[in-house]
Amino acid sequence: MTDTSISDAAEMLLDLARQSVTGAEDLSAGNPIITLARRIGRRLTAGTLTTDMLDGVVRQLRDDAFRARAARLGRYVDGTDDSQIAARLREVARTVATAPGPEGTPPTFGAFRKTVERCRFAAVFTAHPTFALANPVYALLATMASADPATPPPLPELETHRRAAPPTLEEEFTLASAAILRGRDALDRLTGALLAEARARWPHEWSVLSPRPVILTSWVGYDTDGRTDIGWWDTIRLRLRMKKLQLERLQAQIAPLLPLAETLHARVGGALEAVTAQIEACPVGTSVQPEAVAAFAAVLIERGDEAIPAASVLAAPFQEAIDAAPPDDRMALSIARAGLLAHGMGAAHTHVRLNSTQIHNVARQRLGIEDNPDNPSQRRALLTQINDALEQAQPVEIDFGSLLVEQATAARLMMTVRQIIRHIDNESPVRFLIAETESGYTLLAALWLARTFGIADKVEISPLFETQEALENGAHIVEEALRSPHWRDYLRRTGRMSLQFGYSDSGRYVGQLAATYLIERLRLKICDLLRRWDLTEVEVILFDTHGESIGRGAHPFRLADRLDYLSPPQARATFADAGVHIREETAFQGGDGYLLFGTSALADATISLIAEHAFAHPPRDRDPVYDEPDFSADFFSTIGAGMATLVEDPGYAALLGAFGPSLIDKTGSRPSARQSDAGAATTRISHPSQLRAIPNNAILQQLGWCANTIQGLGTASARHPETFEEFLGRSPRFRRALDFAAHALAHSDDMVLRAVIYMLDPDMWLNRATAETDPARRDAYLVLMQGLERLNFWASTQAMFRRIQSDHLALRRAWAQAPAMGTEEKLLHAIRIAMIEQIWLLSTRIPYFSPRNAFSRDALTTRVLCLEIPSALRELDHVFPSVTRSGLELDYHEPHGPRSEGAYVREHAEIFVPMLRLFNLLRETSVAVMHHVGAFG
Repeated sequence: MTDTSISDAAEMLLDLARQSVTGAEDLSAGNPIITLARRIGRRLTAGTLTTDMLDGVVRQLRDDAFRARAARLGRYVDGTDDSQIAARLREVARTVATAPGPEGTPPTFGAFRKTVERCRFAAVFTAHPTFALANPVYALLATMASADPATPPPLPELETHRRAAPPTLEEEFTLASAAILRGRDALDRLTGALLAEARARWPHEWSVLSPRPVILTSWVGYDTDGRTDIGWWDTIRLRLRMKKLQLERLQAQIAPLLPLAETLHARVGGALEAVTAQIEACPVGTSVQPEAVAAFAAVLIERGDEAIPAASVLAAPFQEAIDAAPPDDRMALSIARAGLLAHGMGAAHTHVRLNSTQIHNVARQRLGIEDNPDNPSQRRALLTQINDALEQAQPVEIDFGSLLVEQATAARLMMTVRQIIRHIDNESPVRFLIAETESGYTLLAALWLARTFGIADKVEISPLFETQEALENGAHIVEEALRSPHWRDYLRRTGRMSLQFGYSDSGRYVGQLAATYLIERLRLKICDLLRRWDLTEVEVILFDTHGESIGRGAHPFRLADRLDYLSPPQARATFADAGVHIREETAFQGGDGYLLFGTSALADATISLIAEHAFAHPPRDRDPVYDEPDFSADFFSTIGAGMATLVEDPGYAALLGAFGPSLIDKTGSRPSARQSDAGAATTRISHPSQLRAIPNNAILQQLGWCANTIQGLGTASARHPETFEEFLGRSPRFRRALDFAAHALAHSDDMVLRAVIYMLDPDMWLNRATAETDPARRDAYLVLMQGLERLNFWASTQAMFRRIQSDHLALRRAWAQAPAMGTEEKLLHAIRIAMIEQIWLLSTRIPYFSPRNAFSRDALTTRVLCLEIPSALRELDHVFPSVTRSGLELDYHEPHGPRSEGAYVREHAEIFVPMLRLFNLLRETSVAVMHHVGAFG
């Protein structure tokens, strides 16, 4: 097929789309998306539009959306022009160096050193399942985003943007490591700017500086929350590889400075050899043998000193080399030293994560604490018991044999952390993140466990506040822990309190806009708690675990706005006024998140904006939205109530679970509770909590309705129409929140959602059967009608849609200028609906077959209606084999007639192969929609 014919087909379909959506406000003409899908379907049936042509159209629309996504990514970081990035870094350094001292005293070297050697910000790389594109496509996206907008590079023709298979843990680690290394290079550039400014102002003092205002961290390979496929040996092996990356990087920095840095180079080279041997000795596989573990322990421990157990070991050799170096080499050595001391013996710092239930389990097993932490009536007794345990806790010695026999997940993870601290890096603290923390008891139990293994001072215990209950009660949870003298003593000894805030589950349960309000309010309460408990000398780490989409907390338009949205200037000012230092941390999750470090230019731009934010002084001009606390409380709580009500609506779960999971590919190595490619029919979900947050959000994007960002906003704005309009124009904080809604509305359309629901209506198919004159097609419609009757999606989804539409109408009245979905995106949704109909109709042509292993005709229809096409076709391949078993070439020693080879070739050629092709094209269409939205999930 020629490019011209594809282009003509695309223009023809776009013309149809424009005609269908023109005057769409007149609903008496029917649903414009359904109308468009029917027109496409009729052309497919008549042959004037072929599947090949439709495939080409989808790829053209996908590529157009891809180009636009790349351009948006470039704008997101304010461009990648190197001169502008350099100027931004120089301005950051100048601003820090010229900051006046107390009461306007002149800036001093001591003040500058104190400022730049305190970590203010961390970028955290996670392996959340957002690896939605093939790796070369991600690379191409980053390359195009980094190019000069005036001369964008040509886009190569790719048959698909999809992954061939979900990423493995190894692949995730490799991708994260590449992004981290680009980030480290960008941090070197920031360090160079700070040191250059210091050298110009304090030429005799600057060389003792080791700036570390921004650091990198990773939990890829260390996060065990919700997964059992990462063994402790995997975590240790990957942590050793992160150490090797640091050493390789350090060696590359020192090598050009030989023979000046000969001692350093030799020491690092020896460490590299030792760490390589340790990695090679580390067991691999799904299980390990004691002999292999013992052999690994021997190499790890015997070569521990050679492998350099702490960055400080190299501090003195570095300073000696710097002092002896000529000026230019002195700068290079200082930059290398700063990166080493900022990150310790790893290319990035380490986060581990598990669930609070696992902490409770080990406390129950080892301390005999049987009371339920979720029961308020038992909380006081629990806290008394755990405080008594903390009072009596004594460190116990462990070895790798202890890890082999330990059955409790939390104890095994804490042991793993202990071995990392003892044998890989004995200076750098390890963050210990606890998901679903809803009690101070959980924090105290984690502290008891850390004390038991002798590493309490090296572990940063951090609760994750993500559910509505946790966000509303987070201050109480923290205060429960603060009442313990052991917890207060722990905070004072380590000098910091670590807190994690989740935007995924909070956003999907109470709405993204309400979630950010709850998170900000909780932060302010934490600041007040520190004042009341006389702990203002403790630094607070505020880790925002958000995704790259609006539904999961990432500002859609600019990275600078994203940073201010997650950490509002007013909240930062409150901490500053209280004399409390904060360290902000933000997540870069999976494939989508790594894009901001996808090229050196993107990494440089990202780090320069982070540095600009990290050193910015909170503005003293009060945002007007804070002067109307009653409005804010009512507005955001109304949104939260609206979303919470929708979540509990049975129709919402039915909508998400009907065929939504089948619209998206599996995008991560973590096992998913809901994937359409399962061998058996997918279990119907009865509540959104049965879906993980990322696929939940991805499904909403594909259904054309970003409910978790806009639901409830109409009702809230209708309650305060004048204040809503005023703050939209006057309040930066309010405007940033409404940017999310603007982007959501640009990719949401109630008629697209209505068309999806209409497809689930048995009456629609019955009406089509009634009007149909072709008997075969009439029977096909009746089969689909009967199948949908059994699934019973219709009644609940209709009621749910009325709830959504009424709120949407209120929003459009209050915000008449709000964006709307574009024609190209509507066309993609219509094409997909047409393909779904074609797949469903093809399935009705499958011949009768006897039930096989509980796979019956009704089971087939259910799978097809839920678009579980790969699993259905696997079953059908057993029922209708197209290839006869091998062995026909053998001599069986007697005459035979014609062999019956490929008895079901026709069924495969005319039904099964077209179904699979349409299904793959359907998922390619989902990728095109994702490009429009700009992120997966």
